[in-house]
Amino acid sequence: MPRAIGLMSGTSLDGVDAAWIETDGRTVTRFGPTLTLPYDDALRGDLRQILDIAGSLEADDPRLVSAIDRLTAYHVRAVRALDTPADLIGFHGQTILHQPDRRRTWQIGAAAELVRQTGLPVAYDFRSADVAAGGQGAPLVPVYHAALAADLPKPLAVLNIGGVANVTWIGADGALSAFDTGPGNGPLDDWVMRHTGSAFDRDGVLARAGQVDAMVLSRLLAHPYFARLPPKSLDRLDFSPALAGSGLGSLAPADGAATLVAFTAGAVAAARFPAPPKRWLVCGGGRNNPALMQALRDVLAAPVDPVELVGWDGDALEAQCFGFLAARVQAELPLSFPGTTGVAEPRSGGRIIYP
Repeated sequence: MPRAIGLMSGTSLDGVDAAWIETDGRTVTRFGPTLTLPYDDALRGDLRQILDIAGSLEADDPRLVSAIDRLTAYHVRAVRALDTPADLIGFHGQTILHQPDRRRTWQIGAAAELVRQTGLPVAYDFRSADVAAGGQGAPLVPVYHAALAADLPKPLAVLNIGGVANVTWIGADGALSAFDTGPGNGPLDDWVMRHTGSAFDRDGVLARAGQVDAMVLSRLLAHPYFARLPPKSLDRLDFSPALAGSGLGSLAPADGAATLVAFTAGAVAAARFPAPPKRWLVCGGGRNNPALMQALRDVLAAPVDPVELVGWDGDALEAQCFGFLAARVQAELPLSFPGTTGVAEPRSGGRIIYP
C-alpha cells in the first residue's frame, strides 16, 4: 500500500499543513504524523498582496518568483520535519487565482524543486484539468470525505471552513454533491488584522463582544452567488466588492466581526442539497472559533459537531486529502465528478514528476 505525504497551503494563508497516510486512493489503511509550519509574517504579507494582483501578474514577476521560492522551501521543510518514510508526495501549492468561469486556476509552488530536494515523486496541479474541461476545479476533497465517512449515517454534510467555506454532501446511496458555500474565515481574518493587528479572531473573542448588524448582513446575503445552483466555487476575494459596498466599514470592530461570523453561517444555511443532512461535521480552522460554531448551530437544523467527534483530525484533513489524491493520480482514478465540480463526467487530473 503506497505511503503518501499530503501538503496543503490554504486560502487562509496561515502556513503549510503536512500529513502522512497509507492509502491506495480508495481507502486509507493507516494514518501517520501531521504538522503545521506557520508562514512568517513577511511571506504571509507578500502572498496576501499577490492575491490582490494575481490577475495581472506575469509568471516571471520578481515578487511572484520570490514568493514561490520561499513557499516551496516551507514545503520542503514540512516533508523533512515529518521524518517518515514515504513513496509519494501530494503537493497542492498555494492558490493565488481561481476563476473557473474563465477557465483559469493558478496554484503556485515549484514541484520540480520539491522533487529535487526530497528525492520523492510529487503529484501536483490537481485542479487545472477539471477547469479546462469546464468544471469548477473545486472542491476536490469530497472523494476523501466519502472514503472517511463510509460507515457514518447519511445524508451527511462535511463543512470545511478555511479562507473560503466548502461543503460535501454524501447521500445514503453514496451520491456526492459539493460546492463552496461562501466566505469562510477570509473576510473575518482580514477585518481582525485591519482593526487589531492580529491574524485571526482567537477564540471568537472579538465577534462575541459585538452585535450583528441586520441591515449589513441582509445586504451581504443578497449576493447573487447564493442563488446560483451548485456546483459552484469561489476565489477568496470574490466577495470583496460586496463587503466594501455593504456598510460593513462603518461598524465598530466587534460589531463588524460579529456580522462577518453571521455572514459565514448564513451562507452555509443557504446551501441546498438533494436531502437534508442528518448531521454537520466541521473541519478547518473555523471549527476552532466558538462564535462561528455557535452561529452555525443557531441557523442549521441538524446537529453541528467538530470532526474530532467521529475520530477525524480536523487540522490535518485537507493535507491528508492531497496525499489520498496523489495516490489517485498515480492510480489514474478520477478526482472530480459531475456532482462535485460540475464536470461532464468523472475526471482524472494532476501530474506527477518523478526523481
